[in-house]
Amino acid sequence: MQDRVTHHGIRLSMPTAIIDGIATRYEVMDSGPPLLMYSPGGFDATVEKWSTQSVYAKIKPLDHLSKKYTCIAFDRRETGQSGGRVERIAWSDYVAQGRGLLDHLKIECAHLMGGCMGCSPVMAFAVAHPERVLSMVIFWPVGGAKYRISSHQRFAEHLGFVQQHGLEAVAALVAKDGKAFGADPRGGPWASVLKRDSAFAEAYVKQDLDRYKLIVAGMARSLFDRDTGPGTEPEDLLRLDIPALVVPGRDAAHATSAARYVEECLPRAEYWGVPVADQTEAPTSARLLEFLEKASTAA
Repeated sequence: MQDRVTHHGIRLSMPTAIIDGIATRYEVMDSGPPLLMYSPGGFDATVEKWSTQSVYAKIKPLDHLSKKYTCIAFDRRETGQSGGRVERIAWSDYVAQGRGLLDHLKIECAHLMGGCMGCSPVMAFAVAHPERVLSMVIFWPVGGAKYRISSHQRFAEHLGFVQQHGLEAVAALVAKDGKAFGADPRGGPWASVLKRDSAFAEAYVKQDLDRYKLIVAGMARSLFDRDTGPGTEPEDLLRLDIPALVVPGRDAAHATSAARYVEECLPRAEYWGVPVADQTEAPTSARLLEFLEKASTAA
């Protein structure tokens, strides 16, 4: 199954792979060593966010990285055109999606890049499968006290809506407004799948309500479990022998303290301490390419 999109003015086909029973929409820009890219965008982490969202619209990473690397970008499960499944999702599930996509493409080892919330599964991937990771680019990792608090509040708002109105009201809301979880927490973390998959929506509204609430509450607690960068234990990060480049953000969702925490925990981390205002297209793309070239040579 494929869809057609416009990317950098070129019409491209974006195929879909079935990974662990869930559809994953992805794009491959083939020109060199593989670079698996976990999209930014929180709970709306689609391929397009690499070109349209905040800092990524400014630095245009796909334009530059795809000239020398085979960029593999994808819609994270439960976002965009990828599918989903109602279950207590953990970072390991996002890892499984990326690993399955590499398997599907018959790629044994790859560089990994994460933006925003995509940084957490990159680090979890490296902990689970270090032999398959050539290097990591951790760009604007999420974290900080404000991020944890707001993330829990988003899930709480969804649970409150479910408690008051039920699952049918969730499906009706998403069908009417079509907003992702980050834009309207009432729709919940499966909003994107509800919006476009009528069979999923039909099964969704028939679930046991109490069981569903337990799934959502557990998911919030396991995903956003600390004020630093969520996703992996520091003891596991400290054992990694993988080169990493850490680029800090500076706002309520991407606290600089989270980037510093990642740097502290990764033994081979390079910290690019350039202020956000100076993270413009030319110097940022040059720094990313410099790091990846060095890591490729050392691999």
